[in-house]
Amino acid sequence: MKKMLTSFVLAVAAMSATAQQNSDACAKLSKIVIAGGHVTSSRVVPAANTLPAYCEVRATALPAISIEVRLPMEGWNGKFYQAGCGGFCGILGRADAGSSWVNAMRPGLERGYATATSDSGHHALSVLDAGWAYNNPHAERDWGWRSIGETNRVANTMIVAFYGSVSEQAIFQGCSTGGRMGHVASLRYPEMFDGIISGAPAMDYPGLVATHMSWIVQANTAADGSQILGPDDATVIGKAVIDQCDAVDGAEDGVIANPSQCDIDYTELGLTNRQLDTLKKWRKGPRNAAGEQLYPGGIPEGSESFWWLWLTGNAEGGGKLVPAFVNNFGKYMAFDEDPGPNWTPMDFDFETDPSRMGASSDAYNGDNPDISAFREAGGKMLVYHGWADAIVTPFKTIDWYEQASEAAGGEDVLKENIALFMVPGLDHCGILPGPGGINAAALDPLTPLEAWLNDGVVPQSIMAQ
Repeated sequence: MKKMLTSFVLAVAAMSATAQQNSDACAKLSKIVIAGGHVTSSRVVPAANTLPAYCEVRATALPAISIEVRLPMEGWNGKFYQAGCGGFCGILGRADAGSSWVNAMRPGLERGYATATSDSGHHALSVLDAGWAYNNPHAERDWGWRSIGETNRVANTMIVAFYGSVSEQAIFQGCSTGGRMGHVASLRYPEMFDGIISGAPAMDYPGLVATHMSWIVQANTAADGSQILGPDDATVIGKAVIDQCDAVDGAEDGVIANPSQCDIDYTELGLTNRQLDTLKKWRKGPRNAAGEQLYPGGIPEGSESFWWLWLTGNAEGGGKLVPAFVNNFGKYMAFDEDPGPNWTPMDFDFETDPSRMGASSDAYNGDNPDISAFREAGGKMLVYHGWADAIVTPFKTIDWYEQASEAAGGEDVLKENIALFMVPGLDHCGILPGPGGINAAALDPLTPLEAWLNDGVVPQSIMAQ
């Protein structure tokens, strides 16, 4: 696939063809001049644990996109691997500070790829912090899409300068916001990546985080401001779901294979009418006064054991991240005119507010099902989503896939470039362990994607071997 490299990068290649991969060559990268930005540091990081020694380059793409590039000192496979980021991002290389492969450079670096990631264009104290976006459309643009291309541009400049040649293949990997970034890349930069791994993609932030999450919060808030469904209720509801729906798929294994097949009777659980009403709203998802669905689906059956982290909190005061996400997004990112710090999810109007988010939809969203340019360029995309995802509803991914199939001329045509895996029992991005311990560590989407790109072997599974 054609790489989107500037003439400047190609000129660097000509000048650097004899560059050696040693500490001096790494140090010289700090002197590289890049258009629209600057390199801030370069150093050799010794091999440790599963990672080889690599040259770490830190750079800034103007106005404020912080980028980290990692270049193997030995054994570069001639390819490039770019990672996304989670939530509202804002912390450079956050994923690589943990043990998971999700949104991390680690999987690529372990296999000899040159790798890169960014903070998406701003610094924040946490991935829940959206204050940077307040009346700041340039930062919103960079978070929405521009940081993807700028990270790629800067990384390829460093690759050429260090190795003396361009990368022959490029892969993007991300989950949640990182999954959204993968979809955005397929639309805005259809020739940039040969392969994309998109997990639990938050493709439509205004629809998901503003509309859907405001619905979740309002449905679970009583008139006096108290919480209607709590963590103990989640336990009771979850048991009923397993008791009544586990065997529907023919196997009693503690896993709901497809929540859309569940029909649960909650009337004998001792829940109040108010709690039952909240649960009904959670399952159906947001609607306006006319009953029209404003976002596909609701909170899936089988996700209840994860509700403490995303929805209800726990007895120790942990979790409850959905209210935190929508609170920040609505204040600073969602609307054409930011309402500011006094806004709360209780202020969201399901009749008028969905139409007040046109600018953010244009800047953030990656749910356009017409990915013909990416398919025509030969790109391959591997999409996965947990059926037990309580924050990014899996029904949106199913809806996108069905629309993408129609736009492509049928599912058989779409399957030439897109492989979808819906994983029973999997939490959002596999963060928490589910039934049988299934989490992100049980998945390996990179190996089948490599086989698809390099050998034409269509992926059949993303489970780690």
